[in-house]
Amino acid sequence: MRLPITLHKNYTLNEDGYQLKLPLNLETIIPEDDSVRLLSQFVEGMDLTDLYSTYERINTVSPRNLLKIVLYSYMNGDYSSRCMEQNCKRDINFMYLLEGASVPDHATFARFRSLHFAPCAKRILAEMSNKLFDLGEISGEAIFIDGTKIEACANKYTFVWKKAVTKNQAKLLVKIADLIAECEQLYDLRIVHGDTVKIKHVKRLRKKLYVLKQEENIEFVHGIGKRKTPLQKRIETLEDYLDRLKGYTQKLHTCGERNSFSKTDPDATFMRMKEDAMGNGQLKPAFNLQHGVDSEYITWLTVGPQPTDTATLIPFLKEAKEYLKFKYIKIVADAGYESEENYLFLEENGQTAFIKPSNYEISKRRNYKNDIGRMENMDYDAEKDLYICKNGRELPLVYIRHSKSKTGYVSKKNIYQCTSCENCPYKSECIKGNNCKTPMEKRNKVLSVARTFLKYRQEDLERIRSEEGILMRINRSIQAEGSFGELKQDMQFRRYLSRGAQNVLAESVLLAMAKNLNKLHNKIQKGKTGTHLFALKAA
Repeated sequence: MRLPITLHKNYTLNEDGYQLKLPLNLETIIPEDDSVRLLSQFVEGMDLTDLYSTYERINTVSPRNLLKIVLYSYMNGDYSSRCMEQNCKRDINFMYLLEGASVPDHATFARFRSLHFAPCAKRILAEMSNKLFDLGEISGEAIFIDGTKIEACANKYTFVWKKAVTKNQAKLLVKIADLIAECEQLYDLRIVHGDTVKIKHVKRLRKKLYVLKQEENIEFVHGIGKRKTPLQKRIETLEDYLDRLKGYTQKLHTCGERNSFSKTDPDATFMRMKEDAMGNGQLKPAFNLQHGVDSEYITWLTVGPQPTDTATLIPFLKEAKEYLKFKYIKIVADAGYESEENYLFLEENGQTAFIKPSNYEISKRRNYKNDIGRMENMDYDAEKDLYICKNGRELPLVYIRHSKSKTGYVSKKNIYQCTSCENCPYKSECIKGNNCKTPMEKRNKVLSVARTFLKYRQEDLERIRSEEGILMRINRSIQAEGSFGELKQDMQFRRYLSRGAQNVLAESVLLAMAKNLNKLHNKIQKGKTGTHLFALKAA
């Protein structure tokens, strides 16, 4: 005999064998030391006026509770909005944060992240950092800065190279000039007055060609088996040139000061990544994420298109000064941030640099100290302002060169040159550079010396070699690089999910806030609150 099975959409009709059990309050089930309680308490104490100002009408779930849910999802390594919706239906911790409200759909979480949280992400991160400072968890004295590249949500074969666009644009301008000259000769027109062809001349030619079309009553034909008139061919060629020129101009405008961008995400720049699966040094669209860590917390961050870290330090410190209520005095960074402009900026702002010189490691090697061609291994006569090489020949000051960086900073370098290196037995060891077009027998030794930069480097070198400097360098390796280790390995975040610089920044801020809350929870549970630096281990 077949047993009757009731097939209903509502499955509770079949649960006759289950009895309703107490307790019904989810709060009693959640452990007292669960991180979700700390998250809820911390967010309740934050000022979220900027977040609420992005809403015209608030639905069933408040922006504060949405922020709690998104942050808790990031704390547990779930970054998808669909995962957030699913967790709100199944996980009691997410139900606890909902406070009895109906479950939002995934689109609500996606809109919250991109439309509401992204415009005020920096102010909310500053609110968290200021609150941690008030709690005594952040020292507010030394900040450890480091950067990493995270792949963008873009196809790796959608590159646009600025150099290629510039070359194609130059070739197209030559074709346009030839076409204008041809039309002037054939149709007895006078378009260009002078030697330079401008865009107004091209538009003027197009207008006159269309006038000729109307005067001669020429009908444009298209399709197979129809012959086009010479005038139609030239008009179509001119229109094609204009469309291509417009496209090139738009691409160069999108590039700006960058060398490339992605068609999928125009804000992403192609960079060389450490994760090279093919092993051929392939460039991928990515963003340069900068973390400023204090007491193991990410107190500030920036996201930019710069492939190197040198140009990111000054914008980072300016934003931190603008948003945070405390000012960092000690700036600790690795060799990638060393430049004369950065040294000068830190001195003018009353901040102390603990930046590892770029030649710090190589200067310890024997071949560096024995290299007779280096300025450091030559004798310097301060009165005459000249260098003396190993062979006893003088290198006097020839001229002063001023160079301008991409950021607009003008640096000064003194150029010293030997009057004659003829018949010098050390010439091959002293003069380097095999790619020079000038033959070796005609070349003389040249030194380029940046006095200002060397002065700052020497002062910084003395600081990092001190006991305090060693402590700062050790903590930078642990804290700044450790933050990226937790981000990529523990939280398994290797690629952005959204596109656009603003949305990428919002994702980075949410990750930093989630990481900070996890760190605060762990420090509370282990009784390590209030500790700021890792002490040096005794040998």
